[in-house]
Amino acid sequence: MQKNSYAPVWVSQNFLTSSQTIGRLIKKTTISPNDHVVEIGPGKGHITAVLLQHCKQVSAIEIDKGLYRKLQAKFETTNAYNARPGYICLHNTASHNTGSLKLYCQDFIKWNLPQKGEYKVFANIPFNHTTAIIQKLTQSQNPPTDAWLIIEKGAAKRFMGLPKESLRSLMIKPLFDMSIVYHFRREDFHPMPRVDVVMVHLKMKTTLDVPQHQWPSYRNFITKAMKYNGLMQIFTKKQLSRACKEAGLSDITSAEILYIQWLCLFRCYVKVKN
Repeated sequence: MQKNSYAPVWVSQNFLTSSQTIGRLIKKTTISPNDHVVEIGPGKGHITAVLLQHCKQVSAIEIDKGLYRKLQAKFETTNAYNARPGYICLHNTASHNTGSLKLYCQDFIKWNLPQKGEYKVFANIPFNHTTAIIQKLTQSQNPPTDAWLIIEKGAAKRFMGLPKESLRSLMIKPLFDMSIVYHFRREDFHPMPRVDVVMVHLKMKTTLDVPQHQWPSYRNFITKAMKYNGLMQIFTKKQLSRACKEAGLSDITSAEILYIQWLCLFRCYVKVKN
């Protein structure tokens, strides 16, 4: 193999092929017949086929050209039409399918999420793209109302702020509640992963902890505060003492600051800034 050659994208993905397992996962969701669901990396289409039985529309984004062509062949019907290169819309007419499929041959990170209207996400994503995918979903101008992602257990815990809050977790929590809703056996996948895998649920909060107009300030505050001695660079000594008192903090070591305390510190920062 040449030094500059790369393995196909699907090599980094562990596929779920059991329709029974996928059916159990769908039952853990709130996906309903009127929903638009975005699927990231449909691969061989096993999840796609089940999703089409439960929702109105599936938008599936597959970067691998070989898998994309196989997906076209698997789902294409006489009512399919090519709208533009790298895109095909399939209106399923089989009695066991209720939804229509929009299939895209694109990199999800570069793909445009729906700009308006509600949608949900269900995906078994490549583990090496977890951070980029979650950042794209949670920091979008029109984020999903719900997202169910199959990811490494270790990554899930870090995004949930376990055992301690991180920059990643603090960028998610003001907007989404995040929980683990399913634990897999490694044997559920092909090929079998070397790590424990879970399905997480990201649910957008009805009332955001940080108002949208304050989000740039929050992002800037958390990014600076998470650095070594960051809070001491943001506040004066007197301001920091008052902010810590309001947050119920006796120690400003970031490893010991809870999410609710970070929110309190940010609100103190807003007061000082204004």
